[in-house]
Amino acid sequence: MDVSARTQKEEADLYLKQLEDFANAMKGSVGVPVIIDPKTNIAMWFDQRELRLRFLVSVEKTRKFFEGLSGGKVYATRCKQTGEVFFPPQVDCPGVKDGEVEWVELPKEGVLITYTVIYTKPYTFSHYQDYTVGIARLSNGVQVLAWVREKDPKKLKVGMKVRLEVVRREPEGYLTYELVPAEGS
Repeated sequence: MDVSARTQKEEADLYLKQLEDFANAMKGSVGVPVIIDPKTNIAMWFDQRELRLRFLVSVEKTRKFFEGLSGGKVYATRCKQTGEVFFPPQVDCPGVKDGEVEWVELPKEGVLITYTVIYTKPYTFSHYQDYTVGIARLSNGVQVLAWVREKDPKKLKVGMKVRLEVVRREPEGYLTYELVPAEGS
């Protein structure tokens, strides 16, 4: 381990120890929850309350993607000059100044190239049973990251055929897409 890595680890350990000591000291206290960051010597507010956020984000430039889901289609964008396909869709081609893109429907057929089962979920997904997330390479070469619809992950195999399908995710009721093992895979 080099000196900088050891120093970073020591700083991180010190910071975590300080947080732990502070949390223990605050139990039963009415003090102000401020700690000093050991790296920057800056006063930091320390809070363990749950933070819930609601926000709006404009999707106007990618509206066609969401409209496509409503019609059972998954769209990507393709640079008109280079032919490169982008998924998730983006509205500019990074390789071409002022590169225009066009909307293209993604093929449904693909091959599962990797997957993992999520047992420890973020709080916002804690109401779901354990789930599987995978990456599939579609027939046009585009790779898609999505939930895999299979209750028994032991049935999944790298290299198996999958289909990209639009589904309604419950209990939220919104449309999204999933990878579904193809029949006979």
